[in-house]
Amino acid sequence: MKLTSFVTQDGRESCGIVLGDAAKPEGIVDLGDRYSSLRQLLADEQGVGYARSRQADKPTIAWGSVRLLPVITNPDKILCVGVNYASHVKETGREMPPKPMIFTRFAETQVGANEDMVCPKVSEQFDYEGELAVVIGKRSRYVSRERAMERVAGFSCYNDGSLRDWQRHSQQFAPGKNFPKTGAFGPWLVTTDAMPELSKQSLKTRLNGREVQSATLDDLIFDVPELVSYCSSFITLEPGDVIITGTTGGVGAFHKPPLWMKAGDQVEVEISGIGILRNGIVKEAADFAI
Repeated sequence: MKLTSFVTQDGRESCGIVLGDAAKPEGIVDLGDRYSSLRQLLADEQGVGYARSRQADKPTIAWGSVRLLPVITNPDKILCVGVNYASHVKETGREMPPKPMIFTRFAETQVGANEDMVCPKVSEQFDYEGELAVVIGKRSRYVSRERAMERVAGFSCYNDGSLRDWQRHSQQFAPGKNFPKTGAFGPWLVTTDAMPELSKQSLKTRLNGREVQSATLDDLIFDVPELVSYCSSFITLEPGDVIITGTTGGVGAFHKPPLWMKAGDQVEVEISGIGILRNGIVKEAADFAI
């Protein structure tokens, strides 16, 4: 089952079931009569079951008539994992990390599928990072690796856009990861029961049609069960929380010369079994201020 978040033409935010295959969605069954957001749906123990009971309904909204939002529009927490693919460790010249490297991203920094990501006026080093996003489905603390997948609601695509110069101002990544509209999340959540075996899935990032990242998810150093278990040890995971699992080798910073995203570019993150997250790139106006 594919679940998504969207805004209707009259400005109403809602969530629903995407019908049809990933390449050609047929429409959406609007669940807004019961849930205003996917986070609210996941927080209800009956929410996913209710959605499944509506899968046979006819679409109530045309796919092309809505603006997609980040899959989880208002997560309580977005936990990001740094340097978590063996190929990325190799290109950075780092040692293999003994524990997951965790940093945070804020909800206001996200955009949905098909929405433009924004390169801020104070940087020219806007880099792509195609990633698998894990969405938590049940409140969790001190979850064992063996039980961790029971707490996962599903998976999505993420582009953890990074301002490399700001990321490198210090040893803390947060400034380079939290400019407004620099992270893209979508187009939908694929529930765990509908997701093929994770380790066999491929992740690809394309910039203007050129493949710049490619890996299979078995290249993850810390896999999804390990990450869920680890994160639940130092914080309570809530339904709708998001863990972004890290990016593979091929980021723009390590191309020669560096390959930065710029205004007019189109970027795609594709994960087999999920779909394609597409976004354009725009530059923030030079005179923008609040």
